[in-house]
Amino acid sequence: MIKQRVYAAIDIGSNAVRLLISTITEKKGMDTDFRKTSLVRVPIRLGADVFLRQKVSEKNIQRMVDTMQAFNLLMKSHGVEKYEAYATSAMREAKNGREVGQLIKEKTGVNIEIIDGSHEAAIIAATDLHALIQNDCNYLYVDVGGGSTEYTLYSNGKTIASRSFKVGTVRMMEDLVEHRTWEEMQDWVKETTNGYDEIDLIGSGGNINNIFKTSGKKDGKPLSLKYLKDYNEKLNSYTYEERITELGLKNDRADVIIPAAKIYVNSMKWAKANRIFVPKIGLADGIIKSLYNRATKKS
Repeated sequence: MIKQRVYAAIDIGSNAVRLLISTITEKKGMDTDFRKTSLVRVPIRLGADVFLRQKVSEKNIQRMVDTMQAFNLLMKSHGVEKYEAYATSAMREAKNGREVGQLIKEKTGVNIEIIDGSHEAAIIAATDLHALIQNDCNYLYVDVGGGSTEYTLYSNGKTIASRSFKVGTVRMMEDLVEHRTWEEMQDWVKETTNGYDEIDLIGSGGNINNIFKTSGKKDGKPLSLKYLKDYNEKLNSYTYEERITELGLKNDRADVIIPAAKIYVNSMKWAKANRIFVPKIGLADGIIKSLYNRATKKS
């Protein structure tokens, strides 16, 4: 006898908005199976508004309303029982962020919660991240988004330190990351990882997932620092148009992948890491797991 639940997660990031619908299957004596039923990504790029003008533009407010209406219909079509919608860096910093969230709720019925960097990291930790972390190893988890980069250091299976920096791909493209902020991030990584031997990175975010897919590596196998550096040089040797036509990148990925690769390469150098693991996890996956964990505790 099996039991199935259908949950959804909405991740409103600085670069894109995502809807993940998952079918969760429980069978006695077997591990619970989380299967992605549908994944929709809309590149609204809220950060381009907010980081430059401190507010979401009228055009993007309407795009958000349209997108949430579509997401709501998709959730109904899939028979979603529960969902949560979280907004991160861009909505957090927008002067009209809460106003936009309230408008979306009134127009579409979708309730959006704006969360901080530490909450975001905690939700992602609810994913299968801990299944990857071995108790006798050291890891620096790095999540690169459009508006911020989140770090968490794990050692002996425990969380040692976490920090969020306002360094993201959209900010970097708009030249909105101050040199002192970059240096502060560099110093934190170096100081926090100092004294820990053989650190591996765990990378998450759409850009590192794309780089991993391009590598042809099997799931669970790491990328080397050399591979990442070489690929970064390759990306930079192409024009934006060539990245689309010759590397097959989507137009909204072909630009942000450059600053993302820079952050990952430098993070590896600062932590003296030679390998980066790329599990398919993110905020949306964490939201689904959190919903499930809470539901099973109540039952």
